[in-house]
Formats: sequence, structure tokens, C-alpha cells
Amino acid sequence: MGLTIGVDIGGTKIAAGVVDESGAILNTCTVPTPPTPQGVVDAIADAVRTVGDGSGAEAVGIGAAGYVDDKRATVLFAPNIKWRHEALKDKVEQRVGLPVVVENDANAAAWGEYRFGAGAGHEDVVCITLGTGLGGGIVMGGRLHRGRFGIAGEFGHIRIVPDGLLCGCGSQGCWEQYASGRALVRYARQRATASPDQATALLALGDGTPEGIEGRHVSEAARQGDPVAIDSFRELARWAGAGLADLASLFDPSAFIVGGGVSDEGDLVLEPIRKSFRRWLVGSRYRPHAQVLAAQLGGRAGLVGAADLARQG
Repeated sequence: MGLTIGVDIGGTKIAAGVVDESGAILNTCTVPTPPTPQGVVDAIADAVRTVGDGSGAEAVGIGAAGYVDDKRATVLFAPNIKWRHEALKDKVEQRVGLPVVVENDANAAAWGEYRFGAGAGHEDVVCITLGTGLGGGIVMGGRLHRGRFGIAGEFGHIRIVPDGLLCGCGSQGCWEQYASGRALVRYARQRATASPDQATALLALGDGTPEGIEGRHVSEAARQGDPVAIDSFRELARWAGAGLADLASLFDPSAFIVGGGVSDEGDLVLEPIRKSFRRWLVGSRYRPHAQVLAAQLGGRAGLVGAADLARQG
């Protein structure tokens, strides 16, 4: 199969693109994400028709945030879109006249990085996405590991702190409450409240109050050398690295690939993650260490990965 179409469903926009066998995006379009579940289905179909018109694309891959069944056809649960057992494959196929594969968006991004990004030269990789929440994907022996029911890799909801912070999933102590964009903002607000004299640059970027601090302010302040912002990144990295050490005990990959908006800060966050990973890795002095690599595809990973998964059927 040659050209395929990848679709990445975001909270504010849906991106679709025609992708070739090398992972290059040849044509793209975006449409706003509608507020209703049915509207999202219609918008996906419109985007696929628009971007694929005259391209000769042979299949469609869709990356959806949520639980996707083992047949890669039905979104069992997508909290942000309010899909419940949504037969997305059938509905989109009926509208666009092409075979459709549905995959969890973090799995699609992991596959994209494995095939065309930081995973080059590796057969066993684990990807984590440090965005608003924390997602992930597993590639073992060159194959995407989805689990028996299609729901493997939901790393953000591994409970790492018994009776810890309440998570939006309803549980407590989930990893994403300690290593994610939301966690970074919480750390910065807490530290700015406790030590406002050390957070002058950080507070100045917002409205002057800890409550006005947003993720982009923490990143910019850290680049300016603000000690509270830098310390907030280090706290996030401490939890992220400790979690990777646990995943190493489970999967023993040759590389961890760290993506998502938080990872865009490069070594500001990656070096502390590597340090924490080495600190918490069981038997660290006596065993090989997986590499901890920065993702390379950025926001394109999910679209490219979904298209390639559609190519493989």
C-alpha cells in the first residue's frame, strides 16, 4: 500500500494528512473539533475527503484519545469527546469509502516515533507523552503491543502513590498527577506561593499571582533562569524518571522516547529525567541502561503513526 491518510483528533482541532511510505506528510488540512460526538465523526469524514481528494490514498488511520477495542474499530471510552462504544471505523468508512483503522492516539504517536523518529535502530521502545496528561505506547520486537483488549500502555493511570492525589479518572495517586503539564503548573503555583521573592520572573509573566501561572509561563521563566520554574521542572522530572525505572523493570526496552509539550524544553527536563531514572533503576550499577531520548516528530507523530498503521492493515 502506498499513500494513506492519518487523522489526529485534538481537543480544539482535527488534523488530517496524506502520508507516504517514508513518513513524509504530503498534504494536510485542519478543521475545528466540534462539541458533539456525532459532530466529531462528521468532521473527521470531511477532513479525510478534503485532504484525500485526488490523492489516490488507499486507507485511513485515526488516532483517538481513549480506549480502543482489540479490533481497532470501536472507541470504548473517550472522556473528552464523550464517546461510549462508538463504532468509529464503520461510521467513517461509510462516509469516505476507504478502509479505516482506529488506534489510541498515544499508541499511534509511539508507532510514528518508532518508525520514523527517535526509535530508529531500536526494536524495543517504550514511549511516554508528557502533555496535559501522561500517555504512552509500547513497541516490542518491532510490533505495537496493544494487549488482549487493546488497552495496554495507559501509563498515566498507573498508581504510584497509594491514596495520593485525586485523578480525573476517579482513582488516586496516578502517575500523571505527578508527571504531566498539569503537575508542572501545580508545582510552580505551590512554590511561587511559598517563595514569591524567588519567583519574580515567573510571576511577572502571568498576572502577578500564583493562580495566574500557566504552563507556558513556567517554560519561559525557566529559560530566563527563574529558580522556582527550574525547580518545578526538576520535580516533574523526578517523578517521570522514577516511573520510567518501574517501566524498565516491566518491559526492559533499549530506549525510552519522551514526547509531548513538556519535552519540548529539551535538556531542561530530559537531563533531570535521565538522572532520576538512573537513581531509581533497580540494580542500576550492574545492568545495561535504556537510553532516554527526546521525541523527534513533535505534533506530527500521531498523524504519521496512524497513517502508517492504516498502511499495515
